[in-house]
Amino acid sequence: MRYLSKIVAAVMLVALAACGGAPAPRGPAVVAGQGTGPRFGDSAPHQWVGGHPYNHPVHGIDISRWQGSINWNAVRTSGVSFVFIKATEGGDHADPNFRRYWAETGQAQIPRGAYHYFYFCRSGAQQAAWFIANVPRERGAPPPVLDLEWTASKTCPRRPPSHEVLREAKIFKDILHRHYGQRPIIYTTVDFYRDNNLGSWPEEFWLRSVAGHPQYVYPGQRWTFWQYTGTGIVPGVQGNVDLNVFAGSPQQWRQWLTRRMQ
Repeated sequence: MRYLSKIVAAVMLVALAACGGAPAPRGPAVVAGQGTGPRFGDSAPHQWVGGHPYNHPVHGIDISRWQGSINWNAVRTSGVSFVFIKATEGGDHADPNFRRYWAETGQAQIPRGAYHYFYFCRSGAQQAAWFIANVPRERGAPPPVLDLEWTASKTCPRRPPSHEVLREAKIFKDILHRHYGQRPIIYTTVDFYRDNNLGSWPEEFWLRSVAGHPQYVYPGQRWTFWQYTGTGIVPGVQGNVDLNVFAGSPQQWRQWLTRRMQ
């Protein structure tokens, strides 16, 4: 996924609070390695706004080629319960490590899904066809993910109007729904969510928020996954990695998998 710096995110939180006329609620001064959930590290820890992720029992990671070689046995035993793997981008780019990661996580028996980074210079239908050409329809896999955020690409700098964004993204997710038998999960960032009124969508959300709790950053929005840092430290992964939590208990996680597997 594309990363915004935590400083920028914090500034946005302050701006959101200012718009509401109230100071940002501060949670307890808890940092990575504390709480009751799995003990992962963070190379840039900070205090949280409105609550922290460390009491959630079900954690996972999302990865792309930049993570290089991964020791999946170490990842699994560290407490990682799921993995989302970058598969495709736009209409002509495939992550060169996707098939390798897909096979390795399957062998390690870690639930894993694939995600597509959406571009605004290709139609939703073209991008759906590209994703389908690269991601197997595999029984037991979680649903695919549609990553919707403003791109910083030099080859595709477009920021189309909201009605076009929603139209093409809907085409993409409807095609994937028919092919994989599950509605895609929507990953998004706070600025894209706000700019395109994604709260109006009756979809399942994976929300990025690296400085504050989603209940504060995306008020009123239900979510299933929360990406809470891009600087996580996980055994078996070299360097920083995105860390995420599932919104429920281990029992609810098992129920979610049963309901949402292809």
